[in-house]
Amino acid sequence: MQKELLEAADAGFRFVDVMGGSTALGGSEVVIIMTKESSAGAYEYRLMATSKTSTMQKELQEAGDAGFEYKGQTSFKSAFGGKEVLTILERAKDAGVPTRFEYRLLATSKTSTMQKELSEAGDHGFEFVGMTVAKTLMGGDEVVSILRRKAK
Repeated sequence: MQKELLEAADAGFRFVDVMGGSTALGGSEVVIIMTKESSAGAYEYRLMATSKTSTMQKELQEAGDAGFEYKGQTSFKSAFGGKEVLTILERAKDAGVPTRFEYRLLATSKTSTMQKELSEAGDHGFEFVGMTVAKTLMGGDEVVSILRRKAK
């Protein structure tokens, strides 16, 4: 999927939205919508998929350090039977020195805990960018929220 996303970007397409789930004929799939842009190859993408929040936090931060900006996320059933969170990030190829981002991933099964953690992160300058509900490795459903702020 990463390869297909980059090929579409090179052909002048830009990411718009993503959704995972069951389709009529395809079973469990991730569907990505891209739109044709006038400047071919202007963007590059990084796609991350994992069922472990610690891995996602690490990969998000590495992408943020490289100037990639969050664009969307979804959850889907992987080929191995588990559920994964898929995140898509974008970076302009010719932007000179890219803006770096600091990402924070929050995951909890309690909405009251999520509300508290979102408020605390907001007090530290983080803005909410996306959320999914995903089944964790422990078997429970968790709300997974991604926040970001410009790196200092």
